[in-house]
Amino acid sequence: MKFGGLFPHIHTRLYQRYNFEGRAGNTVKIQKPKDRTERAMAMKMKVAQLHIVLLLCAFLGGSRARNVTEDELLQVASSLKMFVDELPDMPRLQGFVPQGQDFKPAELRIGMFEKKWKFHRDLPATTVFAYGTSKAGATVPGPTIETLQDVETLVTWENHLPSRHILPWDSSVMSAISKNGGIPTVVHLHGGIHEPESDGNSLGWFTAGFNQTGPAWKKPAYHYSNVQHPGNLWYHDHALGLTRVNILSGLLGAYVVSNPDVEKHLNLPTGRRYDRHLVVFDRSFARDGSLYMNNTGNNPSIHPQWQPEYFGDAIIVNGKAWPFLKVKRRKYRFRIINASNARFYNFALNNGLSIIQIGSDSAYLHRPVIVDFLLLAPSEIADIIIDFSNSTTNEAILTNSAVYPYPSGDPVDDLNSKIMKFIIENAVTKDPSHIPKRLIRYSKPAEEKIAQTRYIAMYEYESATGEPTHLFMNGMPYSAPATETPKQGTSEIWHVINLTEDNHPLHIHLGLFVVIKQTKLLNLDEFSDCMTQKNDAVKCDIQKYAKGRSFAAPPNERTWKNVFKMRPGFMTTILVKFSFIHSNESYPFNATAEPGYVYHCHILDHEDNEMMRPLKMIS
Repeated sequence: MKFGGLFPHIHTRLYQRYNFEGRAGNTVKIQKPKDRTERAMAMKMKVAQLHIVLLLCAFLGGSRARNVTEDELLQVASSLKMFVDELPDMPRLQGFVPQGQDFKPAELRIGMFEKKWKFHRDLPATTVFAYGTSKAGATVPGPTIETLQDVETLVTWENHLPSRHILPWDSSVMSAISKNGGIPTVVHLHGGIHEPESDGNSLGWFTAGFNQTGPAWKKPAYHYSNVQHPGNLWYHDHALGLTRVNILSGLLGAYVVSNPDVEKHLNLPTGRRYDRHLVVFDRSFARDGSLYMNNTGNNPSIHPQWQPEYFGDAIIVNGKAWPFLKVKRRKYRFRIINASNARFYNFALNNGLSIIQIGSDSAYLHRPVIVDFLLLAPSEIADIIIDFSNSTTNEAILTNSAVYPYPSGDPVDDLNSKIMKFIIENAVTKDPSHIPKRLIRYSKPAEEKIAQTRYIAMYEYESATGEPTHLFMNGMPYSAPATETPKQGTSEIWHVINLTEDNHPLHIHLGLFVVIKQTKLLNLDEFSDCMTQKNDAVKCDIQKYAKGRSFAAPPNERTWKNVFKMRPGFMTTILVKFSFIHSNESYPFNATAEPGYVYHCHILDHEDNEMMRPLKMIS
């Protein structure tokens, strides 16, 4: 349900099961559910508070945001004509340097800059934060970093951002706050297998000129060893409590690890024209072109600004709103990254063309899988082929049908149901590429060699008005000591129990996993009551409830993943591997070093409000 007026762009969910109060560790008070009328009355009582809160939020976090109505946001998005801007190809940086017949590591310096960016032909230029080797060359998304397997890449990430943020942020959630001013940032290479010091720990933040650093900051130059299997990754901000606003501001980009000797035999589409990234995210804009993020929270007396999800009205691909791409009648490879804060996408082509998926997240599939619909959660990556020679039309629109929030939210509308347009040439073009019957096979998950079995429970807590206040993994905040301490070189079984009404994309740093099964929980209310009291799946006799229908992972996700969609009311069983999937060898770096790693929900608004836990490797 959306509220206008004093509640611009608030996406509120009225839960049917419990209202939780309090935030003291595992102790949670349970109230009887409130009906819609009661909740509506409670929401009206907030109006008096909001007159004060709105004044405060104008300066919240030092931002330059102003209050904007829902009507204005929709008017701005609706005024932008679709498919008038051509899809950009982002700049590319090579993470290696040719040296004779070999290659040596490249040393890159990539900055974060405040600048103006044109998201649409008819929209005024927008102030953004952007990655680039210079302010003039910085882009949204940032440059695509191309690397080679087994050739190191060194990146010094430099913060050139001003002292004040361009968006409001909420200091009532645990956040990186600089005492000396400046915007804390830190970069995480999503899907990367590398040393903890270069993982972009949320507490390893730094401000402009490294004037101030967080408690987990280690060094200015990050070392990406690139010893993992070839595949698709992306980099983005990961600062504590600021991830959602820093990424929303533009701090994200693509990263690829390639192995030409292995991949050339697949004979897939190659070259800048036929192998393209599609980095998709949603944004809302005010009339002056400025990025919009809500100034008011759904629980303003608890969190003045935090909302459980952000949804924008305009769909952006490679930095342009609803772009077009002219294509030939041949096969194209698209590496799609869902870089949205909270929006799921269910992609399809409106002319009936099939999508052929060859990879999921950072790994290839064993064989291509044909899908009519492609569901991607925030942070997931799909590597696909589209063969336009099979098209019966000269145009094809990439569409979206995923409700928001997923899976029980609002249906899509005329704006967010369209992604981009492909304009297809009439003449058929010679195409040397083909789709192989088999791709790359990795080591099989060995369930008989499991070192540890763990239960990971997902909780969402609510105020007396039924509004979300925060989310925990295993009933604990991020600041609590690590309870997940895998041994380097081993594999573990994790049973992930989703007790919320949202689908949560779980992302594990360092480790890759395969989905064993998804099992529906029976008598969910009874089990949730026990978990709320005991926070222990074994003591609550999980096997008594995990007896519903079981599902395997979809065929297009049956590979090693770093993100998976955790269904509400299900226990999803995954096998997590803390060694390489292509060689079974242990890591060549010390994975037990500080500051360690993390795992978290990749809905950024959830991650920023405690739905993240430390992951500490041991030897």
